[in-house]
Amino acid sequence: MKELIDKLTTTNNLAPEELKKLIDNRNPELAEYLFAKARTVRIENYGYDVYIRGLIEFTNYCRNDCYYCGIRKSNVEAERYRLTKEEILECCAIGYDLGFRTFVLQGGEDGYYTDEKIVDIIRSIKRNYPDCAVTLSIGEKSYESYQAFFEAGAERYLLRHEGVNAEHYRKLHPPNLSIYKRKECLYNLKEIGYQVGCGIMVGSPYQTTDCIVEDLLFMKELNPHMIGIGPFIPHHKTPFADHAAGTLELTLFLLGIIRLMLPSVLLPATTALGTIHPQGRELGILAGANVVMPNLSPPSIREKYLLYDNKICTGDEAAECRSCLEKRMESIGYHVAVSRGDHKSFV
Repeated sequence: MKELIDKLTTTNNLAPEELKKLIDNRNPELAEYLFAKARTVRIENYGYDVYIRGLIEFTNYCRNDCYYCGIRKSNVEAERYRLTKEEILECCAIGYDLGFRTFVLQGGEDGYYTDEKIVDIIRSIKRNYPDCAVTLSIGEKSYESYQAFFEAGAERYLLRHEGVNAEHYRKLHPPNLSIYKRKECLYNLKEIGYQVGCGIMVGSPYQTTDCIVEDLLFMKELNPHMIGIGPFIPHHKTPFADHAAGTLELTLFLLGIIRLMLPSVLLPATTALGTIHPQGRELGILAGANVVMPNLSPPSIREKYLLYDNKICTGDEAAECRSCLEKRMESIGYHVAVSRGDHKSFV
Protein backbone atom coordinates (compact mmCIF):
# COMPACT_ATOMS: atom_id res chain seq x y z
CA MET A 1 0.00 0.00 0.00
CA LYS A 2 2.90 2.37 0.61
CA GLU A 3 3.61 2.34 -3.12
CA LEU A 4 0.12 3.81 -3.70
CA ILE A 5 0.89 6.61 -1.25
CA ASP A 6 4.22 7.20 -3.00
CA LYS A 7 2.42 7.34 -6.35
CA LEU A 8 -0.15 9.78 -4.97
CA THR A 9 2.65 11.95 -3.56
CA THR A 10 4.46 12.04 -6.91
CA THR A 11 1.52 12.35 -9.32
CA ASN A 12 -1.27 13.82 -7.10
CA ASN A 13 -3.49 11.20 -8.68
CA LEU A 14 -4.75 7.66 -8.25
CA ALA A 15 -7.22 5.61 -10.28
CA PRO A 16 -10.60 4.92 -8.62
CA GLU A 17 -9.70 1.30 -7.89
CA GLU A 18 -6.39 2.40 -6.35
CA LEU A 19 -8.12 4.90 -4.04
CA LYS A 20 -10.61 2.24 -2.99
CA LYS A 21 -7.81 -0.24 -2.29
CA LEU A 22 -5.86 2.31 -0.26
CA ILE A 23 -8.88 3.29 1.87
CA ASP A 24 -10.12 -0.26 2.43
CA ASN A 25 -6.68 -1.55 3.43
CA ARG A 26 -5.67 1.28 5.74
CA ASN A 27 -4.07 0.48 9.09
CA PRO A 28 -2.22 2.50 11.76
CA GLU A 29 1.22 1.96 10.21
CA LEU A 30 0.00 2.99 6.75
CA ALA A 31 -1.77 6.02 8.23
CA GLU A 32 1.45 7.25 9.86
CA TYR A 33 3.27 6.85 6.55
CA LEU A 34 0.53 8.84 4.80
CA PHE A 35 0.51 11.58 7.44
CA ALA A 36 4.29 12.03 7.22
CA LYS A 37 4.02 12.53 3.45
CA ALA A 38 1.03 14.87 3.88
CA ARG A 39 2.86 17.00 6.47
CA THR A 40 5.84 17.37 4.15
CA VAL A 41 3.60 18.56 1.31
CA ARG A 42 1.68 20.89 3.61
CA ILE A 43 4.92 22.44 4.93
CA GLU A 44 6.24 22.86 1.38
CA ASN A 45 3.11 24.85 0.53
CA TYR A 46 2.21 26.72 3.73
CA GLY A 47 5.06 26.20 6.18
CA TYR A 48 4.07 25.76 9.82
CA ASP A 49 1.35 28.44 9.67
CA VAL A 50 -2.15 27.58 10.82
CA TYR A 51 -4.71 29.98 9.39
CA ILE A 52 -7.61 30.97 11.62
CA ARG A 53 -11.07 31.90 10.37
CA GLY A 54 -13.51 33.67 12.68
CA LEU A 55 -16.82 31.85 12.40
CA ILE A 56 -19.98 33.93 12.88
CA GLU A 57 -23.10 31.73 12.92
CA PHE A 58 -25.56 34.52 12.26
CA THR A 59 -28.85 32.63 11.79
CA ASN A 60 -30.14 29.16 12.60
CA TYR A 61 -33.34 29.53 10.60
CA CYS A 62 -33.31 27.26 7.54
CA ARG A 63 -35.84 26.53 4.81
CA ASN A 64 -34.30 23.10 4.18
CA ASP A 65 -35.00 19.81 5.90
CA CYS A 66 -31.75 17.86 5.45
CA TYR A 67 -32.04 14.60 7.36
CA TYR A 68 -28.72 14.99 9.25
CA CYS A 69 -28.95 18.61 10.38
CA GLY A 70 -29.98 19.89 13.80
CA ILE A 71 -31.27 23.22 12.44
CA ARG A 72 -33.47 21.54 9.82
CA LYS A 73 -36.86 23.16 9.28
CA SER A 74 -38.74 20.29 10.96
CA ASN A 75 -36.89 20.57 14.28
CA VAL A 76 -39.55 22.47 16.22
CA GLU A 77 -37.43 22.27 19.39
CA ALA A 78 -34.63 24.38 17.91
CA GLU A 79 -34.50 27.81 19.58
CA ARG A 80 -34.24 30.08 16.56
CA TYR A 81 -32.31 33.35 16.39
CA ARG A 82 -30.99 35.93 13.93
CA LEU A 83 -28.13 38.37 14.48
CA THR A 84 -28.52 41.99 13.42
CA LYS A 85 -25.94 43.68 11.23
CA GLU A 86 -24.72 45.54 14.32
CA GLU A 87 -24.27 42.28 16.24
CA ILE A 88 -22.34 40.77 13.31
CA LEU A 89 -20.07 43.82 13.17
CA GLU A 90 -19.49 43.57 16.94
CA CYS A 91 -18.33 39.95 16.43
CA CYS A 92 -15.93 41.21 13.74
CA ALA A 93 -14.61 43.95 16.04
CA ILE A 94 -13.85 41.44 18.79
CA GLY A 95 -12.29 39.07 16.26
CA TYR A 96 -10.15 41.74 14.63
CA ASP A 97 -8.61 42.70 17.96
CA LEU A 98 -7.76 39.00 18.50
CA GLY A 99 -5.91 38.75 15.18
CA PHE A 100 -8.62 37.32 12.92
CA ARG A 101 -8.31 38.50 9.33
CA THR A 102 -11.03 36.29 7.84
CA PHE A 103 -14.67 36.33 8.89
CA VAL A 104 -16.93 33.44 7.90
CA LEU A 105 -20.65 34.26 7.84
CA GLN A 106 -22.43 30.94 8.18
CA GLY A 107 -26.12 30.27 8.49
CA GLY A 108 -29.08 28.26 7.37
CA GLU A 109 -30.83 29.16 4.13
CA ASP A 110 -32.85 31.94 5.73
CA GLY A 111 -35.07 34.03 3.44
CA TYR A 112 -35.13 36.89 5.96
CA TYR A 113 -31.63 37.82 4.81
CA THR A 114 -32.39 39.11 1.31
CA ASP A 115 -29.61 39.73 -1.18
CA GLU A 116 -29.81 43.42 -0.27
CA LYS A 117 -29.29 42.66 3.44
CA ILE A 118 -26.35 40.32 2.74
CA VAL A 119 -24.76 42.87 0.38
CA ASP A 120 -25.13 45.57 3.05
CA ILE A 121 -23.50 43.34 5.70
CA ILE A 122 -20.60 42.46 3.39
CA ARG A 123 -19.98 46.10 2.45
CA SER A 124 -20.10 47.16 6.11
CA ILE A 125 -17.51 44.53 7.10
CA LYS A 126 -15.23 45.47 4.19
CA ARG A 127 -15.58 49.17 4.99
CA ASN A 128 -14.60 48.62 8.63
CA TYR A 129 -11.92 45.98 7.94
CA PRO A 130 -10.56 46.44 4.40
CA ASP A 131 -7.60 44.14 5.14
CA CYS A 132 -9.89 41.22 5.99
CA ALA A 133 -11.47 38.53 3.83
CA VAL A 134 -15.19 37.79 3.93
CA THR A 135 -16.29 34.20 3.47
CA LEU A 136 -19.93 33.20 3.01
CA SER A 137 -21.47 29.85 3.83
CA ILE A 138 -25.19 30.38 3.25
CA GLY A 139 -26.16 27.63 0.84
CA GLU A 140 -27.57 27.45 -2.66
CA LYS A 141 -28.27 30.79 -4.36
CA SER A 142 -28.75 31.99 -7.91
CA TYR A 143 -25.82 33.00 -10.12
CA GLU A 144 -27.02 36.61 -9.83
CA SER A 145 -27.00 36.48 -6.03
CA TYR A 146 -23.49 35.02 -5.94
CA GLN A 147 -22.38 37.73 -8.38
CA ALA A 148 -23.88 40.48 -6.21
CA PHE A 149 -22.18 39.17 -3.07
CA PHE A 150 -18.85 38.94 -4.92
CA GLU A 151 -19.15 42.51 -6.21
CA ALA A 152 -19.95 43.68 -2.68
CA GLY A 153 -16.63 42.27 -1.49
CA ALA A 154 -17.11 38.62 -0.50
CA GLU A 155 -14.07 36.68 -1.68
CA ARG A 156 -14.76 33.13 -0.55
CA TYR A 157 -17.70 30.77 -0.47
CA LEU A 158 -18.06 27.45 1.34
CA LEU A 159 -20.65 25.00 0.05
CA ARG A 160 -20.21 21.39 1.07
CA HIS A 161 -21.40 19.05 -1.66
CA GLU A 162 -22.07 16.31 0.97
CA GLY A 163 -22.02 13.41 -1.50
CA VAL A 164 -21.57 13.48 -5.25
CA ASN A 165 -23.17 10.05 -5.75
CA ALA A 166 -26.79 10.91 -6.64
CA GLU A 167 -28.29 7.94 -4.81
CA HIS A 168 -26.32 8.68 -1.66
CA TYR A 169 -27.24 12.38 -1.85
CA ARG A 170 -30.94 11.47 -2.07
CA LYS A 171 -30.66 9.42 1.13
CA LEU A 172 -29.33 12.45 3.01
CA HIS A 173 -31.68 15.12 1.64
CA PRO A 174 -35.37 15.68 0.89
CA PRO A 175 -36.53 15.36 -2.75
CA ASN A 176 -36.42 19.11 -3.47
CA LEU A 177 -32.61 19.12 -3.17
CA SER A 178 -30.29 17.57 -5.75
CA ILE A 179 -26.57 17.05 -6.19
CA TYR A 180 -26.88 18.42 -9.73
CA LYS A 181 -28.03 21.79 -8.42
CA ARG A 182 -25.32 21.72 -5.74
CA LYS A 183 -22.61 21.06 -8.33
CA GLU A 184 -24.00 23.81 -10.57
CA CYS A 185 -23.68 26.25 -7.67
CA LEU A 186 -20.06 25.24 -7.04
CA TYR A 187 -19.11 25.71 -10.69
CA ASN A 188 -20.95 29.06 -10.78
CA LEU A 189 -18.96 30.23 -7.77
CA LYS A 190 -15.69 29.25 -9.42
CA GLU A 191 -16.66 31.00 -12.65
CA ILE A 192 -17.47 34.23 -10.81
CA GLY A 193 -14.03 34.21 -9.20
CA TYR A 194 -14.55 33.12 -5.60
CA GLN A 195 -12.13 31.03 -3.61
CA VAL A 196 -14.45 28.03 -3.37
CA GLY A 197 -14.80 25.34 -0.72
CA CYS A 198 -16.62 22.01 -0.96
CA GLY A 199 -16.60 18.97 1.32
CA ILE A 200 -18.34 15.97 2.86
CA MET A 201 -19.32 14.37 6.15
CA VAL A 202 -17.17 11.29 6.70
CA GLY A 203 -19.19 8.28 7.77
CA SER A 204 -22.55 9.79 6.90
CA PRO A 205 -25.45 7.30 6.78
CA TYR A 206 -25.33 4.93 3.77
CA GLN A 207 -21.88 6.18 2.71
CA THR A 208 -19.68 3.45 1.18
CA THR A 209 -16.03 3.47 0.15
CA ASP A 210 -17.23 3.79 -3.44
CA CYS A 211 -19.13 6.95 -2.46
CA ILE A 212 -15.99 8.38 -0.85
CA VAL A 213 -13.92 7.57 -3.95
CA GLU A 214 -16.47 9.38 -6.13
CA ASP A 215 -16.25 12.37 -3.79
CA LEU A 216 -12.45 12.43 -3.94
CA LEU A 217 -12.52 12.29 -7.73
CA PHE A 218 -15.07 15.12 -7.83
CA MET A 219 -12.83 17.20 -5.55
CA LYS A 220 -9.94 16.59 -7.91
CA GLU A 221 -12.07 17.62 -10.90
CA LEU A 222 -13.51 20.74 -9.23
CA ASN A 223 -10.06 21.70 -7.92
CA PRO A 224 -11.47 23.89 -5.11
CA HIS A 225 -9.41 26.23 -2.99
CA MET A 226 -10.68 24.75 0.26
CA ILE A 227 -12.11 21.38 1.29
CA GLY A 228 -13.96 20.93 4.57
CA ILE A 229 -14.41 17.37 5.78
CA GLY A 230 -15.41 16.24 9.23
CA PRO A 231 -16.96 13.17 10.80
CA PHE A 232 -20.73 12.80 10.68
CA ILE A 233 -22.12 13.32 14.19
CA PRO A 234 -25.82 12.55 14.77
CA HIS A 235 -28.27 15.05 16.21
CA HIS A 236 -30.99 13.69 18.49
CA LYS A 237 -33.81 15.57 16.72
CA THR A 238 -33.16 14.26 13.19
CA PRO A 239 -34.10 11.07 11.30
CA PHE A 240 -30.47 9.95 11.71
CA ALA A 241 -30.45 10.25 15.50
CA ASP A 242 -29.67 6.55 15.95
CA HIS A 243 -27.01 6.25 13.25
CA ALA A 244 -23.39 5.73 14.26
CA ALA A 245 -21.02 8.68 14.07
CA GLY A 246 -18.17 8.81 11.58
CA THR A 247 -14.73 7.96 12.90
CA LEU A 248 -11.72 10.09 13.70
CA GLU A 249 -9.49 7.45 12.09
CA LEU A 250 -11.12 7.54 8.62
CA THR A 251 -11.47 11.34 8.67
CA LEU A 252 -7.75 11.77 9.36
CA PHE A 253 -6.83 9.26 6.66
CA LEU A 254 -8.92 11.17 4.11
CA LEU A 255 -7.34 14.48 5.17
CA GLY A 256 -3.95 12.96 4.33
CA ILE A 257 -5.17 11.71 0.93
CA ILE A 258 -6.71 15.09 0.07
CA ARG A 259 -3.50 16.92 0.97
CA LEU A 260 -1.56 14.71 -1.46
CA MET A 261 -4.21 14.96 -4.21
CA LEU A 262 -4.46 18.76 -3.97
CA PRO A 263 -1.17 19.95 -2.41
CA SER A 264 -2.07 23.64 -2.10
CA VAL A 265 -5.66 23.24 -0.91
CA LEU A 266 -6.75 24.99 2.29
CA LEU A 267 -7.77 22.15 4.57
CA PRO A 268 -9.49 22.76 7.92
CA ALA A 269 -9.18 20.64 11.02
CA THR A 270 -12.88 21.01 11.79
CA THR A 271 -14.81 21.60 14.99
CA ALA A 272 -16.44 18.20 14.46
CA LEU A 273 -12.98 16.58 14.70
CA GLY A 274 -12.44 18.33 18.02
CA THR A 275 -15.88 17.19 19.14
CA ILE A 276 -15.23 13.47 18.68
CA HIS A 277 -11.70 13.54 20.16
CA PRO A 278 -10.10 15.92 22.71
CA GLN A 279 -7.06 16.38 20.42
CA GLY A 280 -9.02 16.04 17.18
CA ARG A 281 -7.95 19.36 15.71
CA GLU A 282 -4.29 18.82 16.55
CA LEU A 283 -4.44 15.38 14.94
CA GLY A 284 -6.07 16.98 11.90
CA ILE A 285 -3.18 19.43 11.55
CA LEU A 286 -0.70 16.55 11.88
CA ALA A 287 -2.59 14.69 9.13
CA GLY A 288 -2.08 17.57 6.67
CA ALA A 289 -4.66 20.24 7.56
CA ASN A 290 -3.70 23.92 7.87
CA VAL A 291 -6.85 25.84 8.88
CA VAL A 292 -8.95 26.06 12.06
CA MET A 293 -12.22 27.95 12.46
CA PRO A 294 -12.85 29.18 16.02
CA ASN A 295 -16.25 30.60 16.88
CA LEU A 296 -16.75 34.37 17.12
CA SER A 297 -20.51 34.17 17.58
CA PRO A 298 -21.87 35.67 20.81
CA PRO A 299 -21.60 32.94 23.50
CA SER A 300 -25.31 33.37 24.30
CA ILE A 301 -26.36 31.98 20.91
CA ARG A 302 -23.69 29.35 20.24
CA GLU A 303 -25.54 26.49 21.85
CA LYS A 304 -28.50 27.27 19.57
CA TYR A 305 -26.48 26.65 16.39
CA LEU A 306 -26.22 22.91 16.86
CA LEU A 307 -25.89 21.07 13.57
CA TYR A 308 -24.99 17.98 15.62
CA ASP A 309 -24.94 16.97 19.29
CA ASN A 310 -22.20 17.81 21.85
CA LYS A 311 -20.50 20.48 19.74
CA ILE A 312 -17.39 21.85 21.48
CA CYS A 313 -16.69 25.47 22.46
CA THR A 314 -20.34 26.49 22.73
CA GLY A 315 -19.64 28.60 25.82
CA ASP A 316 -16.10 29.91 25.43
CA GLU A 317 -15.45 33.58 24.98
CA ALA A 318 -13.68 34.26 21.68
CA ALA A 319 -10.50 35.40 23.46
CA GLU A 320 -10.33 32.23 25.56
CA CYS A 321 -10.90 30.09 22.49
CA ARG A 322 -8.17 31.94 20.54
CA SER A 323 -5.67 31.67 23.38
CA CYS A 324 -6.42 27.98 23.93
CA LEU A 325 -6.07 27.28 20.20
CA GLU A 326 -2.72 29.06 20.03
CA LYS A 327 -1.34 26.90 22.85
CA ARG A 328 -2.73 23.74 21.23
CA MET A 329 -1.05 24.50 17.90
CA GLU A 330 2.25 25.44 19.54
CA SER A 331 2.21 22.14 21.44
CA ILE A 332 2.55 20.27 18.12
CA GLY A 333 5.11 22.60 16.53
CA TYR A 334 2.80 24.89 14.53
CA HIS A 335 1.76 28.51 15.04
CA VAL A 336 -1.38 30.55 14.47
CA ALA A 337 -0.81 33.14 11.74
CA VAL A 338 -2.33 36.62 11.83
CA SER A 339 -3.14 36.61 8.14
CA ARG A 340 -6.03 36.43 5.67
CA GLY A 341 -4.67 32.99 4.80
CA ASP A 342 -5.51 33.06 1.11
CA HIS A 343 -5.06 30.11 -1.20
CA LYS A 344 -1.62 30.24 -2.83
CA SER A 345 -3.10 31.03 -6.24
CA PHE A 346 -4.65 34.24 -4.84
CA VAL A 347 -1.58 35.61 -3.08
